[in-house]
Amino acid sequence: MSDNTAMVTSLVRLRGALQGARLPLDLPGAAEQRASRDEMVDQLEDYVIPRLMTLDAPLLAVVGGSTGAGKSTLVNSLVGTRVTIPGVLRPTTRSPVLVHHPDDAKWFGQDRLLPELERVDRQTNDPEALQLVASTAMSPGLAILDAPDIDSVEERNRVLAAQLLAAADLWLFVTSAARYADQVPWEFLRKAAERSAAVAIVLDRTPADAVATISTHLARMLASRGLKDSPLFSVEEGEVSDMGLLPSSSVIEIRQWLQALAEDQDARQAVVQQTLDGAIRTMGRRTHTVADAETEQIDAVRRLRDDANAAYDRAVTAVSEASADGTLLRGEVLARWQEFVGTGELLRTLETKVGWIRDRVVNAVKGKPQQAERVTVAVESGLETLILEHAEAAAERAEASWRGTVAGQGLLADAGEDLGRASRDFRRRAERAVRDWQGDVLEMVRQEGADKRSTARFLAFGVNGLSVALMVVVFAHTAGVSGAEVGIAGGSAVLGQKLLEAVFGDQAVRTLAERARQRLETQLGDLLDGERRRYTDLLDSLEVEPESPERMRSAARKVDDLRYAATHPGEPAPSQPGQVSDDGDLAP
Repeated sequence: MSDNTAMVTSLVRLRGALQGARLPLDLPGAAEQRASRDEMVDQLEDYVIPRLMTLDAPLLAVVGGSTGAGKSTLVNSLVGTRVTIPGVLRPTTRSPVLVHHPDDAKWFGQDRLLPELERVDRQTNDPEALQLVASTAMSPGLAILDAPDIDSVEERNRVLAAQLLAAADLWLFVTSAARYADQVPWEFLRKAAERSAAVAIVLDRTPADAVATISTHLARMLASRGLKDSPLFSVEEGEVSDMGLLPSSSVIEIRQWLQALAEDQDARQAVVQQTLDGAIRTMGRRTHTVADAETEQIDAVRRLRDDANAAYDRAVTAVSEASADGTLLRGEVLARWQEFVGTGELLRTLETKVGWIRDRVVNAVKGKPQQAERVTVAVESGLETLILEHAEAAAERAEASWRGTVAGQGLLADAGEDLGRASRDFRRRAERAVRDWQGDVLEMVRQEGADKRSTARFLAFGVNGLSVALMVVVFAHTAGVSGAEVGIAGGSAVLGQKLLEAVFGDQAVRTLAERARQRLETQLGDLLDGERRRYTDLLDSLEVEPESPERMRSAARKVDDLRYAATHPGEPAPSQPGQVSDDGDLAP
Protein backbone atom coordinates (compact mmCIF):
# COMPACT_ATOMS: atom_id res chain seq x y z
CA MET A 1 0.00 0.00 0.00
CA SER A 2 1.41 3.40 -0.98
CA ASP A 3 1.90 6.12 1.63
CA ASN A 4 -0.86 8.19 0.03
CA THR A 5 -3.32 5.27 0.00
CA ALA A 6 -2.50 4.46 3.61
CA MET A 7 -3.15 8.07 4.60
CA VAL A 8 -6.48 8.14 2.76
CA THR A 9 -7.50 4.91 4.47
CA SER A 10 -6.53 6.30 7.88
CA LEU A 11 -8.38 9.57 7.27
CA VAL A 12 -11.51 7.68 6.24
CA ARG A 13 -11.22 5.76 9.51
CA LEU A 14 -10.78 9.03 11.40
CA ARG A 15 -13.84 10.48 9.72
CA GLY A 16 -15.90 7.45 10.80
CA ALA A 17 -14.63 7.75 14.37
CA LEU A 18 -15.54 11.45 14.47
CA GLN A 19 -18.97 10.79 13.00
CA GLY A 20 -19.54 8.24 15.75
CA ALA A 21 -18.68 10.71 18.52
CA ARG A 22 -21.71 11.62 20.64
CA LEU A 23 -21.80 14.86 22.62
CA PRO A 24 -25.51 15.09 23.48
CA LEU A 25 -25.28 16.63 26.95
CA ASP A 26 -24.96 20.38 27.35
CA LEU A 27 -21.83 20.23 29.45
CA PRO A 28 -19.49 23.25 29.56
CA GLY A 29 -17.67 23.45 26.23
CA ALA A 30 -19.82 20.77 24.58
CA ALA A 31 -21.28 23.11 21.96
CA GLU A 32 -17.78 24.19 20.90
CA GLN A 33 -16.60 20.59 20.57
CA ARG A 34 -19.72 19.59 18.61
CA ALA A 35 -18.91 22.38 16.17
CA SER A 36 -15.27 21.26 16.04
CA ARG A 37 -16.30 17.66 15.34
CA ASP A 38 -18.67 18.74 12.56
CA GLU A 39 -16.06 21.06 11.05
CA MET A 40 -13.50 18.25 10.93
CA VAL A 41 -15.96 15.80 9.37
CA ASP A 42 -16.94 18.40 6.77
CA GLN A 43 -13.33 19.26 5.98
CA LEU A 44 -12.38 15.60 5.65
CA GLU A 45 -15.29 14.96 3.30
CA ASP A 46 -15.18 18.25 1.41
CA TYR A 47 -11.46 18.76 1.05
CA VAL A 48 -8.83 16.59 2.72
CA ILE A 49 -9.86 13.13 1.45
CA PRO A 50 -10.91 14.28 -2.07
CA ARG A 51 -7.76 16.40 -2.40
CA LEU A 52 -5.47 13.54 -1.33
CA MET A 53 -7.12 11.34 -3.95
CA THR A 54 -6.71 14.00 -6.66
CA LEU A 55 -3.45 15.79 -5.99
CA ASP A 56 -3.19 16.79 -9.66
CA ALA A 57 -6.49 18.69 -9.54
CA PRO A 58 -6.41 22.47 -10.14
CA LEU A 59 -5.57 24.80 -7.29
CA LEU A 60 -8.79 26.04 -5.71
CA ALA A 61 -8.73 29.63 -4.47
CA VAL A 62 -11.78 30.47 -2.37
CA VAL A 63 -12.63 34.17 -2.20
CA GLY A 64 -14.12 34.93 1.21
CA GLY A 65 -14.67 37.90 3.43
CA SER A 66 -17.09 40.21 5.18
CA THR A 67 -20.33 41.66 3.94
CA GLY A 68 -19.78 44.48 1.46
CA ALA A 69 -16.06 43.77 1.00
CA GLY A 70 -16.52 43.48 -2.79
CA LYS A 71 -15.81 39.76 -3.23
CA SER A 72 -18.03 39.21 -6.26
CA THR A 73 -16.82 42.36 -8.00
CA LEU A 74 -13.24 41.23 -7.41
CA VAL A 75 -13.93 37.75 -8.86
CA ASN A 76 -15.58 39.24 -11.96
CA SER A 77 -12.69 41.65 -12.39
CA LEU A 78 -10.09 38.89 -12.10
CA VAL A 79 -11.89 36.77 -14.70
CA GLY A 80 -12.56 39.81 -16.90
CA THR A 81 -16.28 39.20 -17.32
CA ARG A 82 -19.34 38.95 -15.12
CA VAL A 83 -19.55 35.37 -13.81
CA THR A 84 -21.06 36.04 -10.42
CA ILE A 85 -23.70 38.60 -9.44
CA PRO A 86 -22.92 40.93 -6.53
CA GLY A 87 -25.70 41.11 -3.96
CA VAL A 88 -27.65 44.34 -3.80
CA LEU A 89 -29.72 43.29 -0.77
CA ARG A 90 -28.26 41.88 2.46
CA PRO A 91 -28.13 39.06 3.16
CA THR A 92 -27.56 37.79 -0.35
CA THR A 93 -28.82 34.20 -0.63
CA ARG A 94 -27.42 32.46 -3.70
CA SER A 95 -25.33 29.49 -4.60
CA PRO A 96 -21.54 29.78 -4.50
CA VAL A 97 -19.92 30.17 -7.92
CA LEU A 98 -16.85 28.22 -9.04
CA VAL A 99 -15.05 29.53 -12.15
CA HIS A 100 -12.60 27.23 -13.95
CA HIS A 101 -11.00 26.66 -17.33
CA PRO A 102 -13.10 24.38 -19.61
CA ASP A 103 -10.29 21.80 -19.71
CA ASP A 104 -10.50 21.43 -15.91
CA ALA A 105 -14.23 20.63 -15.77
CA LYS A 106 -13.56 16.95 -15.00
CA TRP A 107 -12.05 17.86 -11.63
CA PHE A 108 -15.20 19.42 -10.22
CA GLY A 109 -17.82 16.69 -10.65
CA GLN A 110 -20.23 15.58 -7.94
CA ASP A 111 -17.85 12.88 -6.73
CA ARG A 112 -15.01 15.32 -6.15
CA LEU A 113 -14.62 18.45 -4.07
CA LEU A 114 -17.63 19.48 -1.90
CA PRO A 115 -19.69 16.36 -2.80
CA GLU A 116 -22.72 17.50 -0.78
CA LEU A 117 -23.35 20.47 -3.09
CA GLU A 118 -25.41 19.83 -6.21
CA ARG A 119 -23.69 20.92 -9.45
CA VAL A 120 -25.62 23.43 -11.56
CA ASP A 121 -24.71 25.57 -14.58
CA ARG A 122 -26.97 28.55 -13.86
CA GLN A 123 -27.41 31.28 -11.28
CA THR A 124 -29.60 30.05 -8.42
CA ASN A 125 -30.63 31.07 -4.91
CA ASP A 126 -30.14 27.51 -3.64
CA PRO A 127 -27.27 27.50 -1.10
CA GLU A 128 -27.13 23.70 -1.44
CA ALA A 129 -25.95 24.04 -5.04
CA LEU A 130 -22.55 24.87 -6.56
CA GLN A 131 -22.70 26.86 -9.79
CA LEU A 132 -19.95 25.82 -12.18
CA VAL A 133 -18.82 28.40 -14.74
CA ALA A 134 -16.32 27.41 -17.45
CA SER A 135 -14.31 30.34 -18.78
CA THR A 136 -11.33 30.47 -21.15
CA ALA A 137 -10.26 33.59 -19.27
CA MET A 138 -9.15 31.31 -16.45
CA SER A 139 -5.70 29.75 -16.54
CA PRO A 140 -5.71 25.94 -16.60
CA GLY A 141 -4.76 24.57 -13.21
CA LEU A 142 -6.55 27.32 -11.26
CA ALA A 143 -10.18 27.68 -10.12
CA ILE A 144 -11.75 30.54 -8.18
CA LEU A 145 -14.78 30.11 -5.92
CA ASP A 146 -16.89 33.06 -4.78
CA ALA A 147 -18.18 32.24 -1.26
CA PRO A 148 -20.98 33.83 0.80
CA ASP A 149 -20.27 36.45 3.46
CA ILE A 150 -18.58 35.07 6.57
CA ASP A 151 -20.56 37.51 8.76
CA SER A 152 -23.90 37.21 6.98
CA VAL A 153 -27.00 37.70 9.12
CA GLU A 154 -28.24 34.50 7.48
CA GLU A 155 -26.82 31.56 9.43
CA ARG A 156 -26.85 29.21 6.43
CA ASN A 157 -24.64 31.66 4.54
CA ARG A 158 -22.17 31.83 7.43
CA VAL A 159 -22.01 28.05 7.75
CA LEU A 160 -21.53 27.60 4.01
CA ALA A 161 -18.82 30.28 3.91
CA ALA A 162 -16.87 28.50 6.65
CA GLN A 163 -17.33 25.16 4.91
CA LEU A 164 -16.05 26.53 1.60
CA LEU A 165 -13.02 28.21 3.16
CA ALA A 166 -12.17 24.92 4.86
CA ALA A 167 -12.22 23.30 1.41
CA ALA A 168 -9.78 25.82 -0.11
CA ASP A 169 -6.22 25.20 -1.18
CA LEU A 170 -5.74 28.96 -1.02
CA TRP A 171 -7.72 31.52 0.91
CA LEU A 172 -8.11 34.77 -1.01
CA PHE A 173 -9.41 36.77 1.91
CA VAL A 174 -11.06 40.07 0.99
CA THR A 175 -11.51 42.90 3.44
CA SER A 176 -11.90 46.65 3.12
CA ALA A 177 -10.50 49.81 4.59
CA ALA A 178 -13.62 50.11 6.72
CA ARG A 179 -13.74 46.47 7.88
CA TYR A 180 -10.17 45.14 8.08
CA ALA A 181 -10.02 45.33 11.89
CA ASP A 182 -13.37 43.59 12.49
CA GLN A 183 -13.32 40.62 14.84
CA VAL A 184 -15.08 38.04 12.63
CA PRO A 185 -12.54 38.09 9.77
CA TRP A 186 -9.69 37.76 12.23
CA GLU A 187 -11.30 34.72 13.84
CA PHE A 188 -11.23 33.02 10.44
CA LEU A 189 -7.67 34.15 9.82
CA ARG A 190 -6.64 32.83 13.24
CA LYS A 191 -7.94 29.39 12.27
CA ALA A 192 -6.07 29.61 8.97
CA ALA A 193 -2.85 30.42 10.81
CA GLU A 194 -3.37 27.54 13.25
CA ARG A 195 -3.54 25.00 10.45
CA SER A 196 -0.91 26.69 8.24
CA ALA A 197 -3.38 27.27 5.40
CA ALA A 198 -2.12 29.25 2.43
CA VAL A 199 -3.66 32.73 2.66
CA ALA A 200 -3.51 35.86 0.57
CA ILE A 201 -5.14 39.08 1.76
CA VAL A 202 -6.84 41.61 -0.49
CA LEU A 203 -7.40 45.06 1.01
CA ASP A 204 -10.26 46.20 -1.19
CA ARG A 205 -12.04 49.53 -1.67
CA THR A 206 -9.26 51.56 -0.17
CA PRO A 207 -8.92 55.31 -0.82
CA ALA A 208 -5.71 56.05 -2.72
CA ASP A 209 -4.39 58.37 -0.03
CA ALA A 210 -4.93 55.74 2.71
CA VAL A 211 -3.45 52.68 0.97
CA ALA A 212 0.03 53.03 2.47
CA THR A 213 -1.13 53.71 6.03
CA ILE A 214 -3.77 50.97 6.16
CA SER A 215 -1.59 48.42 4.34
CA THR A 216 1.22 48.99 6.83
CA HIS A 217 -1.11 48.57 9.79
CA LEU A 218 -2.74 45.49 8.31
CA ALA A 219 0.66 43.94 7.58
CA ARG A 220 1.67 44.40 11.24
CA MET A 221 -1.60 42.78 12.35
CA LEU A 222 -0.98 39.81 10.02
CA ALA A 223 2.58 39.37 11.30
CA SER A 224 1.49 39.43 14.94
CA ARG A 225 -1.04 36.71 14.21
CA GLY A 226 1.25 34.26 12.45
CA LEU A 227 0.48 35.33 8.88
CA LYS A 228 3.57 37.44 8.09
CA ASP A 229 4.30 35.40 4.95
CA SER A 230 0.84 35.89 3.49
CA PRO A 231 0.81 38.07 0.36
CA LEU A 232 -1.03 41.36 0.86
CA PHE A 233 -2.64 43.11 -2.11
CA SER A 234 -4.35 46.50 -2.17
CA VAL A 235 -7.17 47.49 -4.52
CA GLU A 236 -7.85 51.19 -4.62
CA GLU A 237 -11.38 52.45 -4.50
CA GLY A 238 -12.47 53.24 -8.08
CA GLU A 239 -15.19 53.31 -10.67
CA VAL A 240 -17.02 50.08 -11.48
CA SER A 241 -18.00 49.58 -15.13
CA ASP A 242 -21.49 48.84 -16.38
CA MET A 243 -20.43 45.19 -16.45
CA GLY A 244 -19.61 45.39 -12.74
CA LEU A 245 -15.84 45.25 -13.29
CA LEU A 246 -12.99 47.18 -11.73
CA PRO A 247 -10.35 48.67 -14.03
CA SER A 248 -7.93 45.98 -15.14
CA SER A 249 -5.07 47.97 -13.62
CA SER A 250 -6.67 47.69 -10.18
CA VAL A 251 -6.44 43.89 -10.09
CA ILE A 252 -3.48 43.26 -12.41
CA GLU A 253 -1.11 42.43 -9.54
CA ILE A 254 -3.50 39.82 -8.08
CA ARG A 255 -4.26 38.34 -11.52
CA GLN A 256 -0.59 37.97 -12.38
CA TRP A 257 0.19 36.34 -9.03
CA LEU A 258 -2.63 33.81 -9.51
CA GLN A 259 -1.58 33.11 -13.10
CA ALA A 260 1.97 32.51 -11.97
CA LEU A 261 0.76 29.97 -9.46
CA ALA A 262 -1.37 28.27 -12.08
CA GLU A 263 1.51 28.04 -14.57
CA ASP A 264 4.14 26.85 -12.09
CA GLN A 265 3.30 23.29 -11.16
CA ASP A 266 5.84 23.14 -8.35
CA ALA A 267 4.58 26.39 -6.80
CA ARG A 268 1.00 25.24 -7.16
CA GLN A 269 1.78 21.91 -5.53
CA ALA A 270 3.62 23.68 -2.72
CA VAL A 271 0.51 25.72 -1.90
CA VAL A 272 -1.69 22.63 -2.03
CA GLN A 273 0.72 20.65 0.15
CA GLN A 274 1.04 23.47 2.67
CA THR A 275 -2.71 23.74 3.20
CA LEU A 276 -3.31 19.99 3.05
CA ASP A 277 -0.53 19.17 5.52
CA GLY A 278 -1.71 21.90 7.86
CA ALA A 279 -5.29 20.59 7.79
CA ILE A 280 -4.13 17.02 8.51
CA ARG A 281 -1.71 18.13 11.23
CA THR A 282 -4.36 20.00 13.20
CA MET A 283 -6.82 17.08 12.91
CA GLY A 284 -4.93 15.08 15.51
CA ARG A 285 -4.87 17.76 18.19
CA ARG A 286 -8.50 18.71 17.60
CA THR A 287 -9.57 15.05 17.60
CA HIS A 288 -7.98 14.43 21.00
CA THR A 289 -9.88 17.44 22.36
CA VAL A 290 -13.17 16.08 21.04
CA ALA A 291 -12.29 12.67 22.53
CA ASP A 292 -11.69 14.32 25.91
CA ALA A 293 -15.07 16.04 25.64
CA GLU A 294 -16.78 12.76 24.84
CA THR A 295 -15.06 11.12 27.81
CA GLU A 296 -16.60 13.83 29.99
CA GLN A 297 -19.98 13.00 28.47
CA ILE A 298 -19.52 9.30 29.18
CA ASP A 299 -18.52 10.04 32.78
CA ALA A 300 -21.55 12.32 33.20
CA VAL A 301 -23.88 9.64 31.83
CA ARG A 302 -22.34 7.08 34.16
CA ARG A 303 -22.84 9.34 37.18
CA LEU A 304 -26.45 10.03 36.22
CA ARG A 305 -27.07 6.32 35.75
CA ASP A 306 -25.48 5.53 39.10
CA ASP A 307 -27.68 8.14 40.79
CA ALA A 308 -30.86 6.76 39.24
CA ASN A 309 -29.87 3.18 40.04
CA ALA A 310 -29.03 4.09 43.62
CA ALA A 311 -32.45 5.69 44.11
CA TYR A 312 -34.33 2.70 42.74
CA ASP A 313 -32.05 0.07 44.30
CA ARG A 314 -32.83 1.71 47.62
CA ALA A 315 -36.55 1.50 46.85
CA VAL A 316 -36.34 -2.17 45.85
CA THR A 317 -34.48 -2.97 49.07
CA ALA A 318 -36.89 -0.96 51.22
CA VAL A 319 -40.00 -2.58 49.72
CA SER A 320 -38.43 -6.02 49.97
CA GLU A 321 -37.56 -5.48 53.63
CA ALA A 322 -40.92 -3.94 54.54
CA SER A 323 -42.77 -6.82 52.89
CA ALA A 324 -40.78 -9.39 54.89
CA ASP A 325 -40.25 -7.90 58.35
CA GLY A 326 -43.83 -7.87 59.57
CA THR A 327 -44.50 -4.24 58.65
CA LEU A 328 -47.54 -5.26 56.61
CA LEU A 329 -48.98 -7.35 59.45
CA ARG A 330 -50.72 -4.51 61.19
CA GLY A 331 -53.63 -2.22 60.62
CA GLU A 332 -56.23 -3.48 58.18
CA VAL A 333 -54.33 -6.64 57.27
CA LEU A 334 -53.98 -7.70 60.91
CA ALA A 335 -57.63 -6.93 61.70
CA ARG A 336 -58.91 -8.97 58.74
CA TRP A 337 -56.53 -11.83 59.56
CA GLN A 338 -57.70 -11.97 63.16
CA GLU A 339 -61.30 -12.04 62.03
CA PHE A 340 -60.46 -14.94 59.76
CA VAL A 341 -58.63 -17.12 62.28
CA GLY A 342 -60.36 -15.90 65.48
CA THR A 343 -57.00 -15.39 67.17
CA GLY A 344 -57.96 -13.50 70.30
CA GLU A 345 -57.36 -16.37 72.71
CA LEU A 346 -54.80 -18.08 70.52
CA LEU A 347 -52.54 -15.02 70.37
CA ARG A 348 -52.70 -14.58 74.15
CA THR A 349 -51.70 -18.16 74.81
CA LEU A 350 -49.38 -18.64 71.88
CA GLU A 351 -46.10 -18.16 73.74
CA THR A 352 -46.86 -20.71 76.44
CA LYS A 353 -48.88 -23.23 74.51
CA VAL A 354 -47.26 -23.52 71.11
CA GLY A 355 -47.08 -27.28 71.54
CA TRP A 356 -50.81 -27.80 71.20
CA ILE A 357 -51.69 -25.00 68.78
CA ARG A 358 -51.62 -27.36 65.81
CA ASP A 359 -54.53 -29.33 67.22
CA ARG A 360 -56.55 -26.29 68.28
CA VAL A 361 -56.13 -24.24 65.13
CA VAL A 362 -58.49 -26.30 62.98
CA ASN A 363 -61.32 -25.69 65.40
CA ALA A 364 -60.48 -22.01 65.77
CA VAL A 365 -60.59 -21.10 62.07
CA LYS A 366 -64.05 -20.05 61.02
CA GLY A 367 -63.33 -20.87 57.40
CA LYS A 368 -65.83 -18.48 55.82
CA PRO A 369 -64.83 -17.70 52.22
CA GLN A 370 -65.77 -14.01 52.46
CA GLN A 371 -63.47 -13.55 55.46
CA ALA A 372 -60.51 -15.04 53.54
CA GLU A 373 -61.38 -12.68 50.69
CA ARG A 374 -61.27 -9.72 53.08
CA VAL A 375 -57.73 -10.64 54.08
CA THR A 376 -56.77 -10.88 50.41
CA VAL A 377 -58.19 -7.41 49.70
CA ALA A 378 -56.44 -5.93 52.74
CA VAL A 379 -53.15 -7.51 51.69
CA GLU A 380 -53.59 -6.14 48.19
CA SER A 381 -54.27 -2.62 49.44
CA GLY A 382 -51.44 -2.64 51.96
CA LEU A 383 -48.89 -3.95 49.51
CA GLU A 384 -49.96 -1.49 46.80
CA THR A 385 -49.63 1.44 49.21
CA LEU A 386 -46.18 0.28 50.28
CA ILE A 387 -44.99 -0.04 46.69
CA LEU A 388 -46.42 3.32 45.64
CA GLU A 389 -44.82 5.15 48.58
CA HIS A 390 -41.37 3.85 47.77
CA ALA A 391 -41.79 4.41 44.01
CA GLU A 392 -42.64 8.05 44.69
CA ALA A 393 -39.69 8.38 47.06
CA ALA A 394 -37.32 6.85 44.50
CA ALA A 395 -38.56 9.20 41.76
CA GLU A 396 -38.02 12.20 44.04
CA ARG A 397 -34.51 11.09 44.99
CA ALA A 398 -33.48 10.39 41.40
CA GLU A 399 -34.86 13.69 40.15
CA ALA A 400 -33.18 15.63 42.97
CA SER A 401 -29.80 14.07 42.17
CA TRP A 402 -30.19 14.87 38.45
CA ARG A 403 -31.26 18.43 39.14
CA GLY A 404 -27.94 18.91 40.90
CA THR A 405 -26.07 18.65 37.59
CA VAL A 406 -26.21 20.66 34.37
CA ALA A 407 -26.49 17.48 32.33
CA GLY A 408 -29.32 16.13 34.45
CA GLN A 409 -31.24 19.39 34.26
CA GLY A 410 -31.19 19.29 30.47
CA LEU A 411 -32.40 15.69 30.35
CA LEU A 412 -35.22 16.36 32.81
CA ALA A 413 -36.33 19.36 30.77
CA ASP A 414 -36.52 17.23 27.62
CA ALA A 415 -38.05 14.15 29.26
CA GLY A 416 -41.63 14.97 28.28
CA GLU A 417 -42.98 13.97 31.69
CA ASP A 418 -42.50 14.72 35.37
CA LEU A 419 -39.85 12.20 36.41
CA GLY A 420 -40.02 13.43 40.00
CA ARG A 421 -43.28 11.51 40.41
CA ALA A 422 -44.16 7.89 39.77
CA SER A 423 -45.62 7.20 36.33
CA ARG A 424 -49.26 8.07 35.83
CA ASP A 425 -50.17 4.44 35.29
CA PHE A 426 -47.94 3.14 38.07
CA ARG A 427 -50.79 2.56 40.54
CA ARG A 428 -52.62 0.49 37.95
CA ARG A 429 -49.50 -1.54 37.19
CA ALA A 430 -48.84 -2.02 40.91
CA GLU A 431 -52.39 -3.29 41.40
CA ARG A 432 -51.98 -5.75 38.55
CA ALA A 433 -48.59 -6.94 39.86
CA VAL A 434 -49.97 -7.55 43.36
CA ARG A 435 -53.00 -9.40 42.00
CA ASP A 436 -50.74 -11.48 39.77
CA TRP A 437 -48.64 -12.42 42.78
CA GLN A 438 -51.72 -13.32 44.80
CA GLY A 439 -52.84 -15.45 41.88
CA ASP A 440 -49.46 -17.18 41.87
CA VAL A 441 -49.78 -17.90 45.61
CA LEU A 442 -53.28 -19.30 45.10
CA GLU A 443 -52.01 -21.56 42.33
CA MET A 444 -49.08 -22.79 44.49
CA VAL A 445 -51.48 -23.77 47.25
CA ARG A 446 -53.85 -25.41 44.79
CA GLN A 447 -51.07 -27.49 43.25
CA GLU A 448 -49.52 -28.40 46.63
CA GLY A 449 -52.91 -29.52 47.93
CA ALA A 450 -53.87 -31.50 44.84
CA ASP A 451 -53.84 -34.81 46.76
CA LYS A 452 -55.27 -33.32 49.97
CA ARG A 453 -58.44 -31.68 48.72
CA SER A 454 -60.67 -34.23 50.38
CA THR A 455 -59.05 -34.04 53.80
CA ALA A 456 -60.94 -32.39 56.64
CA ARG A 457 -58.22 -29.85 57.33
CA PHE A 458 -57.95 -28.78 53.67
CA LEU A 459 -61.70 -28.43 53.47
CA ALA A 460 -61.77 -26.43 56.70
CA PHE A 461 -59.31 -23.85 55.45
CA GLY A 462 -60.06 -23.88 51.72
CA VAL A 463 -57.66 -22.79 49.00
CA ASN A 464 -58.30 -19.09 49.72
CA GLY A 465 -57.76 -19.50 53.44
CA LEU A 466 -54.50 -21.39 52.98
CA SER A 467 -53.36 -18.77 50.44
CA VAL A 468 -53.82 -15.87 52.85
CA ALA A 469 -52.05 -17.87 55.55
CA LEU A 470 -49.09 -18.28 53.16
CA MET A 471 -49.08 -14.54 52.46
CA VAL A 472 -48.97 -13.81 56.18
CA VAL A 473 -46.01 -16.17 56.59
CA VAL A 474 -44.20 -14.41 53.71
CA PHE A 475 -44.80 -10.98 55.26
CA ALA A 476 -43.03 -12.01 58.47
CA HIS A 477 -40.18 -13.74 56.67
CA THR A 478 -37.46 -11.86 58.58
CA ALA A 479 -39.51 -10.83 61.67
CA GLY A 480 -37.62 -7.58 61.88
CA VAL A 481 -40.22 -5.50 63.75
CA SER A 482 -39.58 -4.49 67.31
CA GLY A 483 -41.45 -3.66 70.49
CA ALA A 484 -45.05 -4.66 70.99
CA GLU A 485 -45.38 -5.55 67.31
CA VAL A 486 -43.15 -8.57 67.75
CA GLY A 487 -45.89 -10.45 69.49
CA ILE A 488 -48.60 -9.45 67.04
CA ALA A 489 -46.69 -9.87 63.79
CA GLY A 490 -44.71 -12.83 65.01
CA GLY A 491 -47.77 -14.45 66.46
CA SER A 492 -49.71 -13.97 63.24
CA ALA A 493 -46.88 -15.53 61.25
CA VAL A 494 -46.46 -18.49 63.59
CA LEU A 495 -50.19 -19.06 63.57
CA GLY A 496 -50.26 -18.94 59.78
CA GLN A 497 -47.34 -21.33 59.59
CA LYS A 498 -48.96 -23.79 62.01
CA LEU A 499 -52.15 -23.60 60.04
CA LEU A 500 -50.28 -24.48 56.82
CA GLU A 501 -48.26 -27.20 58.54
CA ALA A 502 -51.50 -28.79 59.73
CA VAL A 503 -52.31 -29.43 56.08
CA PHE A 504 -49.00 -29.74 54.22
CA GLY A 505 -46.30 -30.56 56.77
CA ASP A 506 -43.19 -28.65 57.84
CA GLN A 507 -40.95 -29.07 54.79
CA ALA A 508 -43.67 -28.31 52.27
CA VAL A 509 -44.54 -25.07 54.08
CA ARG A 510 -40.93 -23.90 54.05
CA THR A 511 -40.71 -24.61 50.32
CA LEU A 512 -44.00 -22.84 49.61
CA ALA A 513 -42.99 -19.78 51.63
CA GLU A 514 -39.64 -19.51 49.87
CA ARG A 515 -41.20 -19.81 46.42
CA ALA A 516 -43.87 -17.24 47.26
CA ARG A 517 -41.23 -14.90 48.63
CA GLN A 518 -39.09 -15.19 45.50
CA ARG A 519 -42.10 -14.57 43.28
CA LEU A 520 -42.97 -11.46 45.27
CA GLU A 521 -39.45 -10.07 45.05
CA THR A 522 -39.42 -10.71 41.30
CA GLN A 523 -42.71 -8.86 40.87
CA LEU A 524 -41.54 -5.94 43.00
CA GLY A 525 -38.19 -5.75 41.22
CA ASP A 526 -39.78 -5.80 37.75
CA LEU A 527 -42.30 -3.15 38.78
CA LEU A 528 -39.70 -0.72 40.11
CA ASP A 529 -37.32 -1.49 37.26
CA GLY A 530 -40.03 -0.23 34.93
CA GLU A 531 -39.93 3.09 36.80
CA ARG A 532 -36.13 3.07 36.79
CA ARG A 533 -36.13 2.72 33.02
CA ARG A 534 -37.76 6.13 32.64
CA TYR A 535 -34.37 7.45 33.70
CA THR A 536 -32.06 4.85 32.17
CA ASP A 537 -33.89 4.85 28.81
CA LEU A 538 -33.22 8.58 28.58
CA LEU A 539 -29.54 7.86 29.08
CA ASP A 540 -29.59 4.96 26.61
CA SER A 541 -31.17 7.23 23.99
CA LEU A 542 -28.04 9.41 24.10
CA GLU A 543 -26.14 6.50 22.51
CA VAL A 544 -22.80 7.38 24.06
CA GLU A 545 -20.28 4.56 23.65
CA PRO A 546 -17.45 4.12 26.17
CA GLU A 547 -15.20 2.85 23.37
CA SER A 548 -15.73 5.87 21.11
CA PRO A 549 -13.07 8.21 22.58
CA GLU A 550 -10.35 5.61 22.20
CA ARG A 551 -11.45 4.94 18.60
CA MET A 552 -10.95 8.63 17.86
CA ARG A 553 -7.60 8.78 19.63
CA SER A 554 -6.36 5.63 17.91
CA ALA A 555 -7.44 6.93 14.49
CA ALA A 556 -5.78 10.30 15.15
CA ARG A 557 -2.55 8.63 16.28
CA LYS A 558 -2.43 6.59 13.09
CA VAL A 559 -2.86 9.71 10.95
CA ASP A 560 -0.15 11.51 12.93
CA ASP A 561 2.22 8.54 12.61
CA LEU A 562 1.75 8.40 8.83
CA ARG A 563 2.21 12.15 8.47
CA TYR A 564 5.38 12.04 10.55
CA ALA A 565 6.73 9.07 8.61
CA ALA A 566 6.17 10.95 5.32
CA THR A 567 8.16 13.97 6.52
CA HIS A 568 10.77 12.07 8.59
CA PRO A 569 11.54 8.86 6.68
CA GLY A 570 13.31 6.25 8.74
CA GLU A 571 12.65 7.95 12.07
CA PRO A 572 10.31 6.50 14.74
CA ALA A 573 7.20 8.54 15.37
CA PRO A 574 7.14 10.47 18.66
CA SER A 575 4.66 9.48 21.37
CA GLN A 576 1.22 10.93 20.88
CA PRO A 577 -1.07 12.29 23.64
CA GLY A 578 -2.42 9.40 25.65
CA GLN A 579 0.17 6.97 24.24
CA VAL A 580 2.67 5.13 26.46
CA SER A 581 6.28 5.71 25.46
CA ASP A 582 9.09 3.16 25.58
CA ASP A 583 10.15 4.29 29.05
CA GLY A 584 6.68 3.65 30.41
CA ASP A 585 5.68 7.30 30.79
CA LEU A 586 2.40 8.63 29.46
CA ALA A 587 2.87 11.19 26.70
CA PRO A 588 1.49 14.61 27.60
